Parts: sequence; structure tokens; C-alpha cells
Amino acid sequence: MITRLDNPLAVTKFMSEIGFVSSARPGDIIELGITATAFGRTSITLRCEVRNVITRKSILTIDKIVFVNLGPDGLPAPAPRTARPPAWPAERAGYHGRMTMPAPSAAVPVIRLKSDRAPGHPWVWSAQVHKPEERLPPGSVVEVQDARGRFVGRGFWNGHARIALRLLAHDPAEAIDADWIAARIARAVRLRRELLRLDRDSDAWRVVHSEGDGLSGLVVDRYADVLVVEYFAAGMWRFREAIHAALLEHFPGARLYWFAESHVQKQESFDCRAAAPPAPVAVHEHGLAFHAAPGAGHKTGFFADQRDNRRRFAGLARGRRVLDLCCNAGGFAVHAMAAGAREATGVDMDAGILEIARANAAANGLAVDFRQADIFDWLRDAVARGERYDAVVLDPAKLTRDRNRVLDALKKYFAMNRLALDVIPPGGLLLTCSCTGLVGEADFLEMLRRVALNAGREIQLLEVRGAGPDHPVRADVPEGRYLKAVFCRVD
Repeated sequence: MITRLDNPLAVTKFMSEIGFVSSARPGDIIELGITATAFGRTSITLRCEVRNVITRKSILTIDKIVFVNLGPDGLPAPAPRTARPPAWPAERAGYHGRMTMPAPSAAVPVIRLKSDRAPGHPWVWSAQVHKPEERLPPGSVVEVQDARGRFVGRGFWNGHARIALRLLAHDPAEAIDADWIAARIARAVRLRRELLRLDRDSDAWRVVHSEGDGLSGLVVDRYADVLVVEYFAAGMWRFREAIHAALLEHFPGARLYWFAESHVQKQESFDCRAAAPPAPVAVHEHGLAFHAAPGAGHKTGFFADQRDNRRRFAGLARGRRVLDLCCNAGGFAVHAMAAGAREATGVDMDAGILEIARANAAANGLAVDFRQADIFDWLRDAVARGERYDAVVLDPAKLTRDRNRVLDALKKYFAMNRLALDVIPPGGLLLTCSCTGLVGEADFLEMLRRVALNAGREIQLLEVRGAGPDHPVRADVPEGRYLKAVFCRVD
């Protein structure tokens, strides 16, 4: 069946008016013709296949789009236009790849953007949207439209948070529900197991990396038979039962521990009352044994993001005297000693985490000298004693969550790196890290340049790395590349 509709409305306008093609059946071909003015008078023909018919409305898949320039008389111009014009309305509305007609969404509240352009980031700030007339619970699933009423996507709404919208889906046929959550989690697990094949190297890896896996506000880490689920968004918290069920499909028999940090609960307006954390669990990484301690206050229990960097550093530290500053559970020191380092010292302020570090060294039959101290005081004393270490790791915890304190964070990075240079002899190795997402890579490298200039030393950048591939980063969410791990040679 061929149906032709001549309509001067914009493309996305008539998409919502296809209900009168009520006689269509699945498999029928529909041709929709309009005259659009968004990029000059252009005749657009959309050749569509009927996918489904719901409540007498046809759900169509656009198979072919033909553009023909119209002359001033309204007839086709002599030279047909075969190339697609730039930025046509449906694209600006947020379509990506194959376009489909929206599924009926009468029950889904609509949030309208102030702009007529789709955002280029899945986070939409409160200042960028019109607040809905009716108050919606934090984490509600909503449909997002631009200022002209065109479909942009679906996601989570939270009128109490700075990130008012978390866009999750741009396909109008996708509904954000338990099945959608399960499909995204399945995709994330396939990436780790089938492509990255992480089970060969470790049983401690990230299962879901928030925006990197299209699940904004959700992080899941695996530690042997324990799955640690961290919530950053009220919308994900509302789907917690579906999330937990989906995870158990892929990790049958796993123990679940979930939590949300207090500042997140306050910002997002939800109450996550976590159960008591599990006891430390034994995990393995590149043939070495470690203890992960979920709920101990250090991320989700173990710094799995540094897995590949620990191995890389260990390979460079053979035969060297190693200093692991802000050592946490001693991962860098343990890996270095196992790879043939001459000796290793670890320094951290946290007495509890140092007990785990000592247990990690003992579990692998290795001798590491762990010291409880503030690294600034310890380094000053080491300089005064004339100590030298020819392989140094500096991996402090996140220094700020406040954009207004980024400069203070950079000053602190400068101070600790400047002190670290004083214990590194010429030809020594420095691995300096930052997990402060608000500090960009360029600013971090500029800080190192200033450190070298101040110290009168030469710093050669060997590699700039990040988290492992189980922490994927979406191209449109650079914030996901939070970890900077800079390998340097110091002269």
C-alpha cells in the first residue's frame, strides 16, 4: 500500500500525526511527502515500512529519504538534489542512526527544553529546561522534547538535582523500563566477558561504568562472588530491584552489596539504607592475591581501575627501589615486588587500609614496608634523611568534587609532586596519578610542567594512561575519563 501525504509541516511534526494511516498493516510500505522550509523549500519523501500497528497507529521505520529541491514555482528544480542537507530537523532533535516513529507514550510525562537544539551531552542542567507543571518524584522516567516540541529522547528527571535530566535513550521506540535496564546490563557484561575477556586476568573488574555503558548514575564492581552496586542517581535507585535481578542473571549466586554516598543521596533526594558491608573478599589480579573490602570507605572496595597500570609500573620497576605514596591496599608495591623490584615502601594515612595492604603482601609471600603517615610529612623527613627511590608512585584519593575548588586541588597536586621529585634520583621513574574528574588532563600535565620548572628538573612523559577498558568512556561524555596516570622519567 502506498500512501502519500503532502503536508507543509516540519518533519518531526507530521511524525506525530500518522494516526490517520489507520488501514496500514505490518509489512506495508508508506510514503510520506512534505514540503519543508528548514533549509530552503525542499520536497522530502520518506519511504517507510510499517513495523507494528498499535491502537490504530502505525509504527514505521524510515527506509529511504529522498530530497528534491523546489524552484520558485513550487516544481522540482532541474538539478535533483541527491545528497542529504546538513542538520535537518530530525537530526537536530536528537536522532542517531536509524530513525523510528515514537511508540505511544501517553503515560510518560514530557519535559521541554528551553532550546530548539538537542543537547550534545546526556546531562542536562536545571537551567536548560522548563520545569513541569506538575511536580514529579525524583528519578521519574520522562520524555524530552525540544523547544519546538520535537522528540529528543527519554531519561530520568530530577527537579531537586543540578543534573535535572539524564538522557538515556534517543530511539523513540525505546521505553525505559526493567527490560531496557536488563538489556543494557547484558550488553555491559558481554563487553567485559566476550570482547575484553577479563575473566582470564582477574575476578575483580567493573561490570557497569555509568555513562560509559549508557546507564547514567549506576556503577557496579565485581569482586569474586560479591557485586558492589553504587547508586549516583535517584532514577537508577528506583530501578534497583530490576538492576539486582538482571545482575544475578549473569552472576548467579553472587552476593549483592549496594550503597550511595550521603552527599549523593542529599543531592538526588533519595534514601539508600544499605545493609552491613560484607567481610573482605579474596580476589585475584594477574596471578596475585588481594583482599577487597567493600564498604570500607575507599570507592567500592578495590581500585580495579588501576589494574593495567599496576602491571605496567611493575614491569618498569624491576631491580628498583619502589616508593608507593597514598598506597591504599598496596597494589602497586605488591605488583612491583612480585615483578622483581629490589624493595618497596608504602605510605598511607589510613591505619585500617594498611592492615589490608600488609595482608595482601603476606598473601603473596612478599615483604613490603608499609608506614602510616601523612605523605607531606613523610617526604620531608625522607628528604632530610637523604633517601632516594628510583621508582615512585603517587596516587592520591580524589581531591575535590567542587568545581570552585579545582585550583586548590591543582595546588595540592603541585605540592606533592614537587616533594616527590626530591626523593627521585636522575633517571628515576615517576608514576603520578589523579582520579579527580574535574581536573582535566591538560591542566594536570601543565601542573607537571610547572613542577619540573620549579625543581629545575627535566620530566620526560613516557605514557599518559587512564583506567582499564572495563571503564569505557563515551565520546560525548569526556568526564568519564576521570583517571590520569602519567608515566615519567625524571632527570
